[in-house]
Amino acid sequence: MEEFITAVTYLLVGLIGLCVGSFLNVVIYRLPNKMSLAKPASHCPQCGYQLKWYDNIPVVSYCILGGKCRSCKKHIPFRYTAVELLNMLLWLACALVFWDESIPYACIAMAVCSIGICVTFIDLEHLIIFDRFQIMLLVLGAASIPFDVHRPWYSHLIGLVAGFAAFWLFAFLGRKMFGREALGGGDVKLVACIGLLLGWEKLLLCILLSSIIASIVLLILRSKRKDEKGREYPFGPFLVLGTAVSMLLGDRLIDWYMGLLSGAV
Repeated sequence: MEEFITAVTYLLVGLIGLCVGSFLNVVIYRLPNKMSLAKPASHCPQCGYQLKWYDNIPVVSYCILGGKCRSCKKHIPFRYTAVELLNMLLWLACALVFWDESIPYACIAMAVCSIGICVTFIDLEHLIIFDRFQIMLLVLGAASIPFDVHRPWYSHLIGLVAGFAAFWLFAFLGRKMFGREALGGGDVKLVACIGLLLGWEKLLLCILLSSIIASIVLLILRSKRKDEKGREYPFGPFLVLGTAVSMLLGDRLIDWYMGLLSGAV
């Protein structure tokens, strides 16, 4: 019976994650374009065809339609399906890691992942992180504190203050030294929100992972775009990736690393 309940739980989490992922596509497309999230109904951006309910089933409709609009036959970007699948997988990962430990924390982690997806795709395309996402992450971070069984409440407050102070100082010094913005204000606020959510220990891991991955990706991109060295690249997506890894695996990674240190000593 317990196995059946677990299977049903994961099935529901996956299905709801897909449906929420479909809504995230609406947010990612409409919010930067200053459109209402409620009106008009979902439609093809090429020909304006209003999607029927059977055209809007996550993943399934894309496969049935062959990745094309039913009306104009124009290609539908795979990004929409990728967002749905990514949100589903992250929700399942949150359920797998946190459900038995704390259902409220699992739900908070799922919401954080969904917001992170919005931040990632909007920042990649528009180089902006909306304050409304920061506010939601702050609320979720504060709500997560009573359910964090691994670290005390003050670890989260230290993460909030230290994360904001360190990145604000980095941004300030970057402007003074290079005469231009080295780190966006949205990134500074995002780090503060992440610090409140994760606590200072996992915030350090998040920043380390984000910086390493961003450096590798930036080196690859600049090697292929030698004439675009002045181009700006978003750091938000790397912070989101670091947050997801640190939130899901941070305690295990920190314990593993501390075990290596104790073994070396």
